[in-house]
Amino acid sequence: MITAEDPATAAPQTRPVRPQGVRRLPWRAGAVGRHGRLLPVLGMAVAAAAAVAVIVTNLVPPAAAPLSGRDVLLMAAASAEHIPQGTGTYWHITRTFQGPDGPQMQESWTTRDGHRWSRNEPYAAPGAVVEDPAPFRLMGAEIGFEELEGLPSDPEKLKERIAGLPQNDSAMFPADRQGELVSPLITLITELPTPAQVRSAAFEALAATPGVKNAGPVEGGQELLISLSGSLKIKMVVDPEAARVVRANILLTAEGGGTISNSYTSVTTEWTDELPR
Repeated sequence: MITAEDPATAAPQTRPVRPQGVRRLPWRAGAVGRHGRLLPVLGMAVAAAAAVAVIVTNLVPPAAAPLSGRDVLLMAAASAEHIPQGTGTYWHITRTFQGPDGPQMQESWTTRDGHRWSRNEPYAAPGAVVEDPAPFRLMGAEIGFEELEGLPSDPEKLKERIAGLPQNDSAMFPADRQGELVSPLITLITELPTPAQVRSAAFEALAATPGVKNAGPVEGGQELLISLSGSLKIKMVVDPEAARVVRANILLTAEGGGTISNSYTSVTTEWTDELPR
């Protein structure tokens, strides 16, 4: 699911603590050291307190290492495996992005038998819900609900199955043609009604893509960068706990299209029984 931008820990300071049972004595009071010299008891107390401080300080755990891009995707894979897709009559996709005149939204509703309605597509009147026969596509190849549910839940086998689909070069990036299959894997975890086990496999397969980088925490999750061709990179925010792509600068749609923007496109998906209006 993608919902058209967007979270160090300093060790607590420790002050020396005077050991229990030690009372202040006059400076002249002392004890004999191992070389027979008289040592100020106050100095011994300070030394003991310093030792206690070191011990206490060492109990503070070191700061956690930052997550890698691979880590984030593997966490999302583990979460996706246990998050049910839900039920309903329509697979509802909502895209929000920044248009020339402000925020814009597109929606679509698709039944399991392939009937589809959409709102605010470029060819329709603004705000109108119209019947739209566009099928789901993966790398340009038409794919239905049954085929999606039949995809392998093993990452390598999933990539093999995708690679064996009829391909349309205009719907692929250079990284896809080189075997990385970045585009279809992202489509499976964003807009398509992919079963939980397959979504998990897609996240795991994407984690094996060379050069996945984590730009750090942002609102809604972790911002990942994945190279698609040359200097072109997909920038997407992943919520690993919810196993969701929250938003991305390059959107690969369920209908086989795509958008590239300087800003983000946010996408949400859900099953619903609410009729399109």
